[in-house]
Amino acid sequence: MNVDHLSWNCFFNPESNKVIFHYVYSNRESIKNAEFAVGNSFYEAEKPVFDYLNSSKILPIGPLLSGRRFGKPAGIFWAEDTTCKAWLDEQDVNSVIYVAFGSLAILDERQFQELALGLELTGRPFLWVVRPDITGKAIIDLPKGFKDRIGDRGMVVQWSPQQEVLAHPAVSCFMSHCGWNSTMEGVSNGVPFLCWPYFADQHLNQTYICDVWKTGLKMIPDENNMITKEQIRDKVEELLDDGEMKKRALAMKEIAIKGIEKGGSSFENFNTFVSAIKQV
Repeated sequence: MNVDHLSWNCFFNPESNKVIFHYVYSNRESIKNAEFAVGNSFYEAEKPVFDYLNSSKILPIGPLLSGRRFGKPAGIFWAEDTTCKAWLDEQDVNSVIYVAFGSLAILDERQFQELALGLELTGRPFLWVVRPDITGKAIIDLPKGFKDRIGDRGMVVQWSPQQEVLAHPAVSCFMSHCGWNSTMEGVSNGVPFLCWPYFADQHLNQTYICDVWKTGLKMIPDENNMITKEQIRDKVEELLDDGEMKKRALAMKEIAIKGIEKGGSSFENFNTFVSAIKQV
């Protein structure tokens, strides 16, 4: 773990970092008074941490909202564009790059343009979620001629039904900000990651993906703090050429799914929680 990547060091100014640090600390103190802390993870994903904590009150019951559980999840900020499902149906198996950075991440204009050109440079089909506020500007400008050059090879939507997208057989990899919900959704669908963390816990989540589970690659900013179009192309090729990476991602999926099935670790933890509620 890199101390610079602790969540309270990953905001945008010292004052914000202080606020988050005090929030994390007060949350930790409050948990001491709780009977249970229920979380969207699963024992096998973070086994050394759960073993270290050695606490019967900490109950991982995830992954929640995996591709097996359809329906609109709580907390959606934008209207889902479901037309992308028909587009995915037309793509080859294991061919599509899925790109989504959650509900809060902001890309500056230069980086946004570079990402578009990088996706073009891959020569592969892609589904890209571009929120209306992703650049912090009122109007989003794609590179000149981008849509004409891409044609039907790429699809850009404002928001996607992510659970269903990640569960679709056409999706080959997930370029993600590494938010924990997205991480759990990717893991539970056996999709390898291209990691592009933004703030908060996302850098530590990247560490899990790339260094612990070994199911993804890091996108590394250059000396100008830019992830170049050439790196985007090269990392996509490196990830999709690595058959062992895909095998590890599928193995993680199997472990995650077994955990929520009858007799699995998350299933049993959830039963423990429900039984305790019934006794109140």
